[in-house]
Amino acid sequence: MSKIKAFIGRSVARLITSTDAQKFRQSLHALRRRSVGRAPTVHYFHQPDDPYSQLLARCLPTLQSRYAISIVYHVVPPPDAAAAPDIERLRAWSLRDAKRLASALSGLPLEATAAASQAVSDTALAQGAARRKQLGHYLGATLYFEGEWYWGVDRLHYLEARLANAGLRLGTPPHSTQPHCIVPPRALQFKTVSAAVSPRPVIHFYCSLRSPYTYLAAPQVRELANHYGAELRLRFVLPMVMRGLPVPLPKRLYILRDTKREADRLGQPFGLVVDPVGKPVENGLALLHAAIKTGQGSALLESFLQGVFAQGLDASSVGGLQQIASRAGMSAADVAAALSDDGWRAVAETNRADMLERGIWGVPSFRVNEMPLLWGQDRLWMLEEDLITALRA
Repeated sequence: MSKIKAFIGRSVARLITSTDAQKFRQSLHALRRRSVGRAPTVHYFHQPDDPYSQLLARCLPTLQSRYAISIVYHVVPPPDAAAAPDIERLRAWSLRDAKRLASALSGLPLEATAAASQAVSDTALAQGAARRKQLGHYLGATLYFEGEWYWGVDRLHYLEARLANAGLRLGTPPHSTQPHCIVPPRALQFKTVSAAVSPRPVIHFYCSLRSPYTYLAAPQVRELANHYGAELRLRFVLPMVMRGLPVPLPKRLYILRDTKREADRLGQPFGLVVDPVGKPVENGLALLHAAIKTGQGSALLESFLQGVFAQGLDASSVGGLQQIASRAGMSAADVAAALSDDGWRAVAETNRADMLERGIWGVPSFRVNEMPLLWGQDRLWMLEEDLITALRA
């Protein structure tokens, strides 16, 4: 990658994820709304056969009662193949995940998918899809408010905070900006578990070097493994786009902005991005493959991800790659030896096949022993629950 291309990539990503730019956009939207006397409006995109939509829809009456907003409902079809390239696995995972999520949310009931699917006209679906596309998204169970998107109950707390900061909370002093938090983010507990098992539980961590969500998850997975005495096995795979799966522009933009707000919540730097797609990823996986053998896998994984997503390092350059490697304890000779070994390709393919067989096609995903595979850094609390279950079994 040329220095100019890397510079442009860093600059664009910095602008997309800029907190100052975000605040400016929010202020501009609010100014436009007030100037024409329009009521604050939240657009909700409901996919009738989507379990996440069913969960989110049950929270909206409470949201409506707490804030001076109008909620406009749109029905939408499932995402197209470009946005959701493995739709059958997505359907199966969504139902399994949403049931467990509903159970954790104070027993919030989840209707059966078939019962929740109601007759919706093709015209209404087409209109909803067109509006969703116009505003810049691709999924159901999404909320849009004045330039920003919020997916599912997992991001509802961000919308609440936004509405509270905008002074739209009902029944409270104007200066109050504390949201009610219908569904607060699930924090890791790091509990004390006295029971011990032998052999110790194993965390299988399916990861990619081009996934910003993997960047967020990696240190947390390592901390969970250390705290609960689990063995951490890194199961790296090629990025989706390098496996022939498309990642459309609206999806990339949403992921960047969503990762930024999650990174801010977790206290992780994010935004100086140089996309490592292609040869940089291949070189990084060669280093990771070698580092795993010497017990430096986690250090290399986190060094690479932090370099390309938070520090603007160009992993295609000799200097950038060496800086990433040296922080993980790898010498120049180690790097040269790793890059001459193509053995990582077979391992990546084995991991990909195993991940697909277990019903998941994307990263970050993880499982404890032979328990069901979990997907997404939002589900690390489920991983922790599974660890505790394994230790107490």
